[in-house]
Amino acid sequence: MIRSRALALPLFALGLAAQAPANTATTAREAPVQGQTSAPVERASPTVYRTRIVARYPHDPSAYTQGLLWHDGALYESTGRVGQSRVRRVELTTGKVLAETMLPRSQFGEGLALWDDQLISLTWRDGAVHRWSIADLSHLSSTEDFPFEGWGITTSEEGLIFSDGTASLRVIDPETYEVRREIAVTINGRPLRYLNELEMIDGLVWANVWQTGYVVAIDPADGVVRKLIDARALVAEISPQTNDDVLNGIAWDAEKRRLFVTGKLWPTLFEIELVETDNEVR
Repeated sequence: MIRSRALALPLFALGLAAQAPANTATTAREAPVQGQTSAPVERASPTVYRTRIVARYPHDPSAYTQGLLWHDGALYESTGRVGQSRVRRVELTTGKVLAETMLPRSQFGEGLALWDDQLISLTWRDGAVHRWSIADLSHLSSTEDFPFEGWGITTSEEGLIFSDGTASLRVIDPETYEVRREIAVTINGRPLRYLNELEMIDGLVWANVWQTGYVVAIDPADGVVRKLIDARALVAEISPQTNDDVLNGIAWDAEKRRLFVTGKLWPTLFEIELVETDNEVR
């Protein structure tokens, strides 16, 4: 295993939520709900990794990537922005869009997950959740009363897990979207917010941390961040021109154990490997 010299990574760089004083009430959004995971706060520091590039593939530089997954030899991607939101099937080696379907033009698309033979996509603040046929991306159904902001979403053995930008993940029923339980996410014992695009990999929920060059891997049993991936070298290679061009999009090819990442408006999709370091999160 290749290791790097130790380097302290400041918690504020991860969008870490400040701890509220003991007499400060939590906000309504962050208030505990029935079924919320209640586990002792663990302060073990996560293992820190850097990225090693295995391959580079073309990626649509106009795609405001919100969700990304791998299935049956192709990438599936959801994109955002009002009037531009789509779900699409993409060829890995060329970046060619093989099929796509538009969301309603008034909606801002967000994360994407696979459940059985259907894709499920979120919207940001529209309250809409859409279901699409994996075969041809045709629209199957929608609900318009989802009570949360939609950010990222992924599939687990418990159901779907989604993020809304807070320091909580929620497990929801894949049919009714009712909340089954809430997972309070912590790093070094402190809440970690701005959790964005999600991917389930080997039992951990991987999440982009919005507006940073980091990805975290969260234990869904207790919400503790077990791994932190420093992907700032990838961001530097892209050299984003605006604050919108952020790292976002994780896809996992479980069969070949390939890991792909990209970003909003990035011209490149990276296949990467992880290299363990001696770095610490403080």
